[in-house]
Amino acid sequence: MRKNKILLLFPDGVGIRNYLYSDVFKNTEAELILFHNFDDETAADVKKLTGLSQAFQIPKYNESLKEKFLRELICLSRLYRNSNKTGNPSILTNWNRDHKSFSKKVFYKAIEITAPFIKKYDTILALESFYQKAIRGTFFYKEVKEILEKVQPDMLFCSHQRGLQCATIFAAAADLGIETSTVIYSWDNLPKARMALRADKYLVWSDYMKKEVELYYPEFNQTQVVVTGTPQFECYESAHSIIPKDFFYDAYGLDCNKKIICYSGDDIKTSPDDPQYLDDIAEALIKAGLENEYQLLLRRCPVDLSGRFEAVVKKHRGLIKEATPLWLFKNSSAWSMVYPSRDDVSLLVSTAYYSDIVVNVGSTMAFDFAMFDKPCIFINYDQKHKKNPNWSVKTIYQYQHFRSMPNSEAVIWLNHPDEIAEKLRQPFNSKAMKQWETVVIADYKNASVAIRKQLNID
Repeated sequence: MRKNKILLLFPDGVGIRNYLYSDVFKNTEAELILFHNFDDETAADVKKLTGLSQAFQIPKYNESLKEKFLRELICLSRLYRNSNKTGNPSILTNWNRDHKSFSKKVFYKAIEITAPFIKKYDTILALESFYQKAIRGTFFYKEVKEILEKVQPDMLFCSHQRGLQCATIFAAAADLGIETSTVIYSWDNLPKARMALRADKYLVWSDYMKKEVELYYPEFNQTQVVVTGTPQFECYESAHSIIPKDFFYDAYGLDCNKKIICYSGDDIKTSPDDPQYLDDIAEALIKAGLENEYQLLLRRCPVDLSGRFEAVVKKHRGLIKEATPLWLFKNSSAWSMVYPSRDDVSLLVSTAYYSDIVVNVGSTMAFDFAMFDKPCIFINYDQKHKKNPNWSVKTIYQYQHFRSMPNSEAVIWLNHPDEIAEKLRQPFNSKAMKQWETVVIADYKNASVAIRKQLNID
């Protein structure tokens, strides 16, 4: 009897952690085939790490001017609509207006002039139809279709709904009668109007996210949208994920007699002033005479290779330690070419387990630390001398996904650097955090089981 073939489309490396390191595809009798953007060396390593039978590289994709214009016009038109539907102007900050070259300025200006005139949702749907027709007329579509005809998968599964090539790949699969499923990558994605593909099933984290799909994409049949949870938090349920204490403390130069404050960095665009915030915390600890009670453990954003924290770490050597993410970059630093090692899963879990508190600018890491009932401090003030004068932390917390917070006491708010010592001792409302966790990530403990059921691979 022929095994079911599942083609796994991973536009970036995070999908490897969430879906191949978790239990989603573990011990299945289905034949798993990787469809990827990685180089040959990385693809070989991923196959070895995960036991996949085959791997096919996605053909090179060159987006035509017509495709790009339609895609970006749809995006901005949806952003205007989403902003109006929610009464939240911060949604429009997801549109990039900072373009360097003259040709890009002209291109995006044309879109910005056109989009405000698109008032009816039926017009957006018509643009979507034009876009679907455009992507089917490309050489890339023909190449992908030939690969799918050769592989003959029973299902196409995608770990990220935003990948640029995914729309065409899913269109080819649909035209060949191949069943398609995608997950919504993260809790902040849906308002951003970057749903690149059209699938038979959309697997979402929670009822809250399902309602978002209904709000932003009312044309979708709600039976297509299935709440499964996300497997990215399942690792916190395994004791095997925790590095032994002596080894962890020795590896990162930590003092077992001091409490650990984890500073989790964002990418440069999301939080350009991260190094200054880290310096504020270190200075506040010294000023309050708390450097013998606390130590700082920096976990930067895995793809932040800028070196921007080096000066602060050097300035406070002894107080600030680093737990560098264990991601594999090979010969490229492009986002699509990097992925976490299995060891990084243990490092992340252990960092949350051994730390006493996490500090960041509105990061999902609040939920990672909540797995162990650890409090999160959200930084809520701007630096006097900002790296980017157009950026403000105040805008961050206006983003639509923060409206999912039922109670503002779910996190501790740091409104001024002088408050740091005080906030470290502030009682943590774990009940409020659990309420927020339930809204956003729902039943994460059974996510793999729920996804396997939807993919019929039990």
